[in-house]
Amino acid sequence: MRLFFFCTFFLLFSLMFSQEKSHTSYFEVNYFKGNIALHNNDILHLIKGHPEGFILSWNKKTYGFNDWEQRFNYPDYGVSFAYQNLKNDVLGNVASAYAHYNFYFFKRHLMFRIGQGLAYTNNPYDKENNYRNIAFGTRFMSSTYLMLNYKKERIVDKFGLQAGFSLLHYSNANVKAPNTSINSITFNLGVTYNFDDEELDYQKTLGENDRKFTQPIKYNLAFRAGVNESDVVDSGQFPFYIISAYADKRINRKSALQLGTDVFFSNFLKELIYYQSVSFPEENVSGDEDYKRVGVFAGHELFINKTSLVTQLGYYVYYPFDFEGRTYFRIGLKRYFNDKWFGALTLKSHGAKAEAVEFGIGVRL
Repeated sequence: MRLFFFCTFFLLFSLMFSQEKSHTSYFEVNYFKGNIALHNNDILHLIKGHPEGFILSWNKKTYGFNDWEQRFNYPDYGVSFAYQNLKNDVLGNVASAYAHYNFYFFKRHLMFRIGQGLAYTNNPYDKENNYRNIAFGTRFMSSTYLMLNYKKERIVDKFGLQAGFSLLHYSNANVKAPNTSINSITFNLGVTYNFDDEELDYQKTLGENDRKFTQPIKYNLAFRAGVNESDVVDSGQFPFYIISAYADKRINRKSALQLGTDVFFSNFLKELIYYQSVSFPEENVSGDEDYKRVGVFAGHELFINKTSLVTQLGYYVYYPFDFEGRTYFRIGLKRYFNDKWFGALTLKSHGAKAEAVEFGIGVRL
């Protein structure tokens, strides 16, 4: 479990220091306060006050000394630390650390941030002492945060201001039940401080021909694995395995379209099928249903340097046991080691309901 979270942060942290060229940096402090979103009626008893906290961030600015920086309008990347009081003794407090990217729009006044990392709660579920906390089944969780800010730097000397909205998501991705998760939607107000006296000049070396990029269809084979548990508390954690085969076509330097198939070997379904067959006869589950599933999917891959963001939408064509519906989603990161081999860290879900975090390795031919 802890190895999973260490690997998650290590992969994301490596994004930030893959390039070392001319840059400047700045620090920011943000205070936030808001509400827990009612994404599931089961957590209604956990929503009481208005959660608040702070986010500390260090950001490294890019100026286009690498081609990918120019293609993405000179993004920032960095690390963040957040602390949140969820205003509920059952949920406790959460501390989290992230690697993040900042993307800019409207003359660099509008900033969109996406961060991924690890979170720690001081009061997880315990069947004897904290049975009401069905949101956090483990102390360590994965966490995603989004931020949309209007910002103005160097208003007074090196100090600037920013304000906007943030979303913080905590979940263990069904590594262990329970896991209804928590989403906080907040307003944030912050101060920025630039460490450097002046900005560098933005490089504009890419020509019009940079957009003209073609590549033949590539064929991918990936193996994914991990551990998860059904929503039945104490039903046990089981390994799962996934074999994926798909084709992709680069449509430009940033994007590729995907089409392929997945074969799922989800051992937790064996236990769930047996449990439902003996506990809920009205469900008409015989206990002999196959735990395997086969899906087809279409997807998109966004290339950012040697890292890419993958999003996929799938549909089960072989679906012998009804579990969370026939459609599924996958989102995550790929890291290319060279022109062929890659590693992947992805989340598979059905709508807003996570099924598993997948560790993968694959080849692109």
